[in-house]
Amino acid sequence: MGFKLGRAKQPVASGGFVTNKLSFKTQDPFIPGHEVIRKDLGPDILGEANMDGTIFISDQIQPGSPEETQVLLHEMRHATDMKLGKLSYSDDAVYYDGVTYPRENRNGKDMIKVDGKWKEAGDDFPWERTANI
Repeated sequence: MGFKLGRAKQPVASGGFVTNKLSFKTQDPFIPGHEVIRKDLGPDILGEANMDGTIFISDQIQPGSPEETQVLLHEMRHATDMKLGKLSYSDDAVYYDGVTYPRENRNGKDMIKVDGKWKEAGDDFPWERTANI
């Protein structure tokens, strides 16, 4: 016996942005299995994916905006890498694809050693290159 899928409203993307999404009568972003928490993340930090599965998003980002969608998609890539065991971190290091990158706080800045050079967090790291959409 066959069945029809009907004419349900589907998400529509245009130019890399979701222009029409399913409505669940809420403005809060929701990603199954991940709690999304809005908070002050400091200057120039838009989002963070955490080892416990939560995602922090800057309270400076307008709810429902295309920027919010892009930040959530970016952080979900990190969260997925963490669930797959490809990415993890501690206070002392970032572990990505079997490589350990030392991490320390220098002069109040989170620094990570990549290719023998200390770089400030937020630079072009291997785990950031794969998370950009």
